[in-house]
Amino acid sequence: KLKRFREQVGLAKELKLPIVVHDREAHREALEILKSEKAGENRGIIHCFSGDEKMAKACMDMGFFISIPGSLTYKDAGPFHEIVKRLPLEFLLVETDAPFLTPVPFRGKRNEPSYVKYTAEKLAEIKGVAFEKVAEVTTQNALKVFRLNLG
Repeated sequence: KLKRFREQVGLAKELKLPIVVHDREAHREALEILKSEKAGENRGIIHCFSGDEKMAKACMDMGFFISIPGSLTYKDAGPFHEIVKRLPLEFLLVETDAPFLTPVPFRGKRNEPSYVKYTAEKLAEIKGVAFEKVAEVTTQNALKVFRLNLG
């Protein structure tokens, strides 16, 4: 798997496309490959982030955005809240990971894109900012990482 991941990173660099990484239970290995392949040159997203603050900062230092899933809304997510609180909003995205990781108040049901607002609301609460600020900044971050211009 690591060989294939390295190949995918190389292909993304060759095609000048952002890299979307789901590194579940492979944080150290993914980070080593991203660093050695200079993957940050293309920007990218650490999808469904579940690492620690050190991992997040290393990824942000390379130009990656940290995508926050619905698990942020769970009662037992206190340690995750503390990590997210210390990360700059300018490097955060919110996501659903549909059909998985359904946010409260729909936990236990199939996740869907419209539920992303609950994750954004929780992020706003944790960061101590308005929901509108989270919506604005995370939208701009998504446009930036995918090099989209809606104007």
